[in-house]
Amino acid sequence: MGIKVYKPTSPGRRNATGYSFDEITKKEPEKSLLAPKKRTGGRNNQGKITVRHRGGGAKRRLRIIDFKRDKWGVPGKVVAIEYDPNRTARIALVQYADGDKRYILCPLGLQVGDKVMAGPGAEIRPGNALPLREIPVGTLVHNVELHKGKGGQMVRSAGAAAQILAREEKYVLLRLPSGEVRRVLGDCMATVGQVGNVEHDQINLGKAGRKRHLGWRPSVRGSAMTPRDHPHGGGEGRAPIGLPHPKTPWGKPALGVRTRRRKDTDKYIVRRRYQS
Repeated sequence: MGIKVYKPTSPGRRNATGYSFDEITKKEPEKSLLAPKKRTGGRNNQGKITVRHRGGGAKRRLRIIDFKRDKWGVPGKVVAIEYDPNRTARIALVQYADGDKRYILCPLGLQVGDKVMAGPGAEIRPGNALPLREIPVGTLVHNVELHKGKGGQMVRSAGAAAQILAREEKYVLLRLPSGEVRRVLGDCMATVGQVGNVEHDQINLGKAGRKRHLGWRPSVRGSAMTPRDHPHGGGEGRAPIGLPHPKTPWGKPALGVRTRRRKDTDKYIVRRRYQS
């Protein structure tokens, strides 16, 4: 995949970069694998904003992705590489020997015409999915399950990859992209290889409008507000955040505060992603 640099025809174009889409082989999505995507604008079922700074953006339709990779033992062939507006990674359209078509996350190096397989005993090559216990130590994987049969939940964004470090009885040790080392049940499925579109993090949007097209609305600094609107607001001139600590608009601790709630799964974490 390549990145194109736009000519500075306007101030917003001066530093903007974009995708060349060289790897895309099919423009129109597979109709049978589309679903409507309702836009919430960050609001819940009561109409209250629960996620700020969301709204607008280009209209999208969901692509139904096979995160479970549960079509075991049936060979498939990659017939197209497509763009997905709902994720940073590219998706690959796979047609299986029984005629079924499914989308999978496109790993680095997967091309049209390649064969893919899922299930125990599959070959160790990009795009194939196997239980973690069957993948050799040192292999890069993505789309990793946390619970057997639930489907991949981790390592799904562009350029992401987890590495298998070791095996411990029925568990496998994984180093995640964040640096965290975690135990995952060996029966959980994972896909071999690194997620494609590795240059995604080098894209420069160039102007605020492109961010709006993605569905993001402007954010206002708390220090620019009044005291009634934000704990950081008020004061004469420019004032620091102050003591005792930074706060959210609702007075909760912010900026670096740990928010992990699942204490019962601490036993699966061997090394934290941050150093305490």
